[in-house]
Amino acid sequence: MPTPEEQIARLEGVSRGFRSRYLKQAELEAQLQAWAEAFPSLVSLRSIGRSLDGRDLWVLVVGPDPDRVRPTVWIDGNMHASEVCGSSVALSIAEDMIRLHLEGTVHRLSAPVCARLKEVLFHVMPRMSPDGAEAVLTDSGYLRSNPRDRRPNRQHARWQGGDVDGDGLAQVMRVRDPGGEFVEAREFPGLLVPRTLDDEGPFYKLYPEGLIENFDGRHVPSPHFLADNDTDLNRNFPYSWAPEPEQAGAGAYPTSEPESRAVVEHITAHPEVFAWLNLHTFGGVFIRPSGHSPDSKMDADDLALFRQIGQWAESLTGYPMVSGFEEFLYEPEKPLHGDLIDFGYHQRGAIAYVCEVWDLFKQLGIARKKPFVDHYTQLTRDDLVALARWDEAHNAGRIFRGWTKERHPQLGEVEVGGVDPRVGIWNPPFDLLGGICVQQSQAFLRVAAMAPSLSIAKVEAKPLEGELSLVTVTVQNDGYLSTAGVASAKKLPWNEPLTLEIKGEGIAMVGGDGWREIGHLDGWGRGLYGGASLIFQRSRGNLGTRVVEQVVRGRGTVQVRVGACRVGWVEARVEVGSGGQ
Repeated sequence: MPTPEEQIARLEGVSRGFRSRYLKQAELEAQLQAWAEAFPSLVSLRSIGRSLDGRDLWVLVVGPDPDRVRPTVWIDGNMHASEVCGSSVALSIAEDMIRLHLEGTVHRLSAPVCARLKEVLFHVMPRMSPDGAEAVLTDSGYLRSNPRDRRPNRQHARWQGGDVDGDGLAQVMRVRDPGGEFVEAREFPGLLVPRTLDDEGPFYKLYPEGLIENFDGRHVPSPHFLADNDTDLNRNFPYSWAPEPEQAGAGAYPTSEPESRAVVEHITAHPEVFAWLNLHTFGGVFIRPSGHSPDSKMDADDLALFRQIGQWAESLTGYPMVSGFEEFLYEPEKPLHGDLIDFGYHQRGAIAYVCEVWDLFKQLGIARKKPFVDHYTQLTRDDLVALARWDEAHNAGRIFRGWTKERHPQLGEVEVGGVDPRVGIWNPPFDLLGGICVQQSQAFLRVAAMAPSLSIAKVEAKPLEGELSLVTVTVQNDGYLSTAGVASAKKLPWNEPLTLEIKGEGIAMVGGDGWREIGHLDGWGRGLYGGASLIFQRSRGNLGTRVVEQVVRGRGTVQVRVGACRVGWVEARVEVGSGGQ
């Protein structure tokens, strides 16, 4: 039997370095397989589907006895092709949980938190878009989710990203044009910034590196982020899905993509998932429900819960937590449709939220904006110059590249290069990645420790007349959350209440059949500002406990089973008819 020290050495020995670089798909798969082979009693690996290019959609399960239903959390990353940091963070959380099981602790978490985490199962999908991530890591071209386009309406002129200058990368092209919207910054040659009335030129049009499909030789189409990739996975989930043009990137129908369909099918088969972390980049912000209505219309208990999570998250990462509807709509009063966290929260009853990892804005000294989404659209020329200088000083100049003149087959003379946003904009520099992984893990592990904890606290058998006995069962939930999960999840039809069953061979039930519906049990947590005030500090009643009595006839072993699909089942036994417990 290996010692804990030997186990930790083995864990460190199989690491593929994901805390300091971004893994291509083969390396990521090797990491997952290495963990599963090294720690078979703790780690299992499942493919829940395949991408259109035939890549497996892997889910790593961390925790002993993975088929035993119990409170479970889900973490996914890299649903958008360029956001590969999400994969590193997801892998880090998985590794930290393996370490916790081996060593008993991680990140100096308290003993109560560690004890609770050991009872929680982790489902980790580090890369939801393997086709897209591989394309981005290989040639740097922009993709929202996947390198595919199955739309039948393809007769219009549109941009197709590709390598024009033969350097193996697809970046951007600039073309001199008196009507161009961009001009070089005086402070940083080569950097393009928005043109003003006072600029003298030369002026430039900025296009993706590639070719124009169906080009008429005269009219250049405007670039669009979905021009050559048809679906945004984060607009393809069932809740509130809407077709184009109401929602760009929606896909042909909900879960039209194999990746989103695999996630929905897996999660639906696992109603025990009570918390869901959806990892994106960039911005340095957590985005919570609801994406469709203001906080005034949100369940008050759920809102208090998210306030508590937001307080923890900001104290550990520096990122604020904001409402999707109130601070992250790209157009006012126009909610996003078909996004993942609304599916997770509204349909699956989970504590579902997004983290936009990597606070680039803080690096540039940009003050916090409200609504937060304005960070992405209200960048000034000074901000862009600051980015270029930061890139030069702190990012090894990975973002801003020189321009190389090329002869484009359609546009004539162009310059290629300019910007490679993969490391520095879309994802953090390698030397900052490890620290970000630690912070994100610390924050989410506290959320995972909020799990409900169902138990049979006591089973007693009291002899009555003859062969009769009174069986008394005390059931309780010692977890932070209710056995239903978030308060609003109680109304979901699949979220059945707890049931209790008493049976035994040769044992007859008297006054009933031994089956009872006992409802959901409250947890002790109230969120932030959701409990008693300083003016009137009182507890609620013992709503996390149920006591059930059943008269039985006979001698032998009575078996008690309590649970529901949301939290799994617990069992206990007691002897009856023999004069005592």
